[in-house]
Amino acid sequence: MYFRQTGVAMTELKVPYGKRYASANLSAGRSFEFVWPREHAPSAEPDAIVRQAVYNPLGEVKPPRAGQTVAIAINDKTRPVPHEFLLPPVLQGMRHAGVRDEDVTFIIATGAHPAMSPDEYSAILPREIIETYRVLCHDAADQDNLTALGETARGTPVLINSVYMAADYRIVIGNIEPHQFQGFSGGVKSAAIGLAGFRTINHNHAMMRYEDARLGEFDANPARQDVEEIGRMIGIDFAVNAILNTDKQIVKAFAGDTSAIMQAGIPEARALYQVAVAAPFDLMIASPGGHPKDINIYQSQKGMAHAASVTRSGGRLILCAACPEGSGNADYELWMADPRIRSHADVFERFERDGFQVGRHKAFQVSRDAARIHTSLVSELDDDFARGLLLQPQPDLQSAIDAALEDLPLGARIGVMPAANATIPVLLQ
Repeated sequence: MYFRQTGVAMTELKVPYGKRYASANLSAGRSFEFVWPREHAPSAEPDAIVRQAVYNPLGEVKPPRAGQTVAIAINDKTRPVPHEFLLPPVLQGMRHAGVRDEDVTFIIATGAHPAMSPDEYSAILPREIIETYRVLCHDAADQDNLTALGETARGTPVLINSVYMAADYRIVIGNIEPHQFQGFSGGVKSAAIGLAGFRTINHNHAMMRYEDARLGEFDANPARQDVEEIGRMIGIDFAVNAILNTDKQIVKAFAGDTSAIMQAGIPEARALYQVAVAAPFDLMIASPGGHPKDINIYQSQKGMAHAASVTRSGGRLILCAACPEGSGNADYELWMADPRIRSHADVFERFERDGFQVGRHKAFQVSRDAARIHTSLVSELDDDFARGLLLQPQPDLQSAIDAALEDLPLGARIGVMPAANATIPVLLQ
């Protein structure tokens, strides 16, 4: 629980912030509404429900055979994937089938994110896996390690990690959760985007500007259906996905054919993450959900977008995100450092002129909402750096709330999204 009553006069508010919480007090007379996923107790035996899913897969799948090489795509440190539960039954099953440990390769699916160094691998993988298996980190810019598979029906050039493509058997591991323009993460996405080259990612992500490329939309979403086609071109043999509660604990697990697990998982994810909102808020206080969802601006912006969707134009939004690793993208920083970019209008004009490019697209996404809603940022970023990204820094959550309330009438609608990255708010009017 992220809040508690402390008496008639004050209410203490706590929201996730990095690996801890940020807190503030709301004065008497101010009411606020929480917008967050439904509370769901974690599985009492997460290893058991994952094992049940893996050994009773959905759809038509075949297990790997002795003598085959296996490549496993896993998410990077920006995703709270519970590998310690999802991987053991997969690895045990392969050993039982006669697959040798030395024939298994883990590939960290970074997509366009910064690469992870070997000394960071323990942040996402149990030590025994690192010591037993070959672990590599994908590099979307390494042209010599990309295999061309042709183009999708929407014209996306498909270039995928060559080590992954060379394997006899391909696996993806991840979570099914909301995504601001892919609709939902999960299924083939860990490989189709996470192990893709920049040209693939760039062409696919440019579809985020289409109307149906939006949070919670899957079937009619052009960006997501393009990803599905890329997954079919790759040929992924097996997937294991989890659905997590707001404490990042497993509540559901799915394994098997990639299409089958999405068909089964999306209704479950929607039931957990989707929340009805009666009317737009005048002030929204949003946290991406703490570490690793707020590891940088690149990830935190997703929570900003989800919160902005139910905040009125001209209203106020406070994004409470630690961002210990800065912006999360060097090209984004470099592009925003151009002295000619001084306003959101400048971002829109230059972005249109330069054409869509992954990395700097984050500037467009930030400005898209910050141009409409007065946005403050509570973070660990240097104030001048934050201003350079066209975000208005505040020293702490209390200062941000106090400043926002100065201009709002007593009856203003105040919302709080403590797990914004994992929330699908649906406006009813």
